[in-house]
Amino acid sequence: MNRNSSANPDRRALLKAMGAGAAGIAAAPLLAACTGTADGASGGDPGAPGAPGAPGAPASLLPAPEPQVKPLLDQQKVNDALAKLDGVIQGAMESTGVPGIAVAVVYRDQTVYAKGFGVRESGKPGTVDADTVFQLASVSKPLASTVAAGAVGRKALSWTDPVVSHTPDFSLKEPFVTRNATVADLLSHQGGLHTGAGDLLEDLGFDQSYILSHLNQQPLEPFRSSYNYSNFGYTAGAKAAADAMKMSWEDLAEEILFKPLNMASTSYRHADYEKAPNRALIHVPAGNRTWVARYSRDADAEAPAGGASSSVRDLARWIRLQLANGSYEGQQIVDAEALGVTHVPHAVSGLPATPGARTRFYGLGWNVSYDDHARLLLGHSGAFNLGAATAVSLLPGEQLGIVVLTNGRPQGIPEAIGAGFLDTAQNGSPTVDWLGFTARVFRQIDESEKPKVDYSRAPDHPAPARPGTFYTGSYANAYYGPLTVAADDGGLAFELGPSGRTTKFRLAPFDGDTFSFESIGENGNGLAGAIFTAGAGGTASGVRLDFYDQTGLGTFTRP
Repeated sequence: MNRNSSANPDRRALLKAMGAGAAGIAAAPLLAACTGTADGASGGDPGAPGAPGAPGAPASLLPAPEPQVKPLLDQQKVNDALAKLDGVIQGAMESTGVPGIAVAVVYRDQTVYAKGFGVRESGKPGTVDADTVFQLASVSKPLASTVAAGAVGRKALSWTDPVVSHTPDFSLKEPFVTRNATVADLLSHQGGLHTGAGDLLEDLGFDQSYILSHLNQQPLEPFRSSYNYSNFGYTAGAKAAADAMKMSWEDLAEEILFKPLNMASTSYRHADYEKAPNRALIHVPAGNRTWVARYSRDADAEAPAGGASSSVRDLARWIRLQLANGSYEGQQIVDAEALGVTHVPHAVSGLPATPGARTRFYGLGWNVSYDDHARLLLGHSGAFNLGAATAVSLLPGEQLGIVVLTNGRPQGIPEAIGAGFLDTAQNGSPTVDWLGFTARVFRQIDESEKPKVDYSRAPDHPAPARPGTFYTGSYANAYYGPLTVAADDGGLAFELGPSGRTTKFRLAPFDGDTFSFESIGENGNGLAGAIFTAGAGGTASGVRLDFYDQTGLGTFTRP
């Protein structure tokens, strides 16, 4: 999922929170099919590619033949669930006030439902329909692994190729990992990068080239024996497929997938989303079930991981291809074996919290789980904290899939609609209060992501700050680039970001040499701290920005 954010994403505590209570245990398989997690447990599946301790990737990742599981659904059961779907969606909108929702359902290679509800922008008359273009956030990931599978099927690369063999300038902190990390390693979040590595650079406005070239400063977790949901690790893996085809990622996606499936409203270019006349703006809550379109979210820097936009009509075509093993309208668009590799577990994304719960897995761009009837469940969520939430769920053995797109900040709405539909198809009616369940989970996530220090509450007896000249000047940082502190409107401010496009952060005195500033972007979570250190000569020698120091890279020093 993508809060495509340092703390998320495709929301990092989501699946952990699902283990609490009987309802959580019962709900986990269906919800896990949708959701992405960015805080998986360490460890690995001994039977999975790149298992812990493995010196190198296996020669082949082809899945073994699957056991035949008898379908449990039929046309009548699906029709009954479809008949209730309008009411479920309208109920979710009435309960939350979310401005717009679009939903499509595929069954037995047919789009059996494709509708829009609500408005594209709060307070304006334009309505959502099946062709309204939404930002997908981390639902971009399974879309991207489909594109990469197309390149693998054309023999441009294999899943086990080292990324560096196609992208020579790819580099991570440890030379061994740089030499050996494969496309499959990065598309399954096993390259060792911490969750959110690179995301804060994106928030500051740095482009993909800058961010990928600076990932080699990020510390690494154990290679292939840890799972850490990483937008830019995923981006690097997908980019290797484009490099192998000697194309840009955006052009590759069009050639391999969007044009063959006539997905004319789908793109990995933010500019295409911006110019779409029928597009849903992103919204954040404004209180009392009201929403406001306050932000824009350009995710071009992490396009394969979070930068796609599409309509549910287009995505239904993609779901048909997924459920038909790469075939669409009688033509093989993506090689079936290459696509099959994306659907099998590659990493353990979460260990069971109770004896009755199940291990959760990640494939290549898909969350992979199994239900009470041993049926494969594939899914993924997408989440922009700046205002979008999406989810896709597939039951391949039943030839059934659903995609839900919303234009509101994540509250569990698309996950609840998707899981509730599959539950109703199976059981005739929901067995869980899905919206109540997912809303509680997302509230827990929001609580967990609050700053560790509350800079909105000053100490009872704060020390005074020193004269402004003690702090002003330029500070260097190899990862974030230069930071400049200067006098600003009677106080102090610092500027940080790409040359010519820096962002100004105003500093407010907090306690002595510690100031507060407002964090920004997809990862922004309120006030953060700028902690200056004294040096010789009557000036500060450096400043640590705690918000930007999550992996130890947030200290800036005077040259």
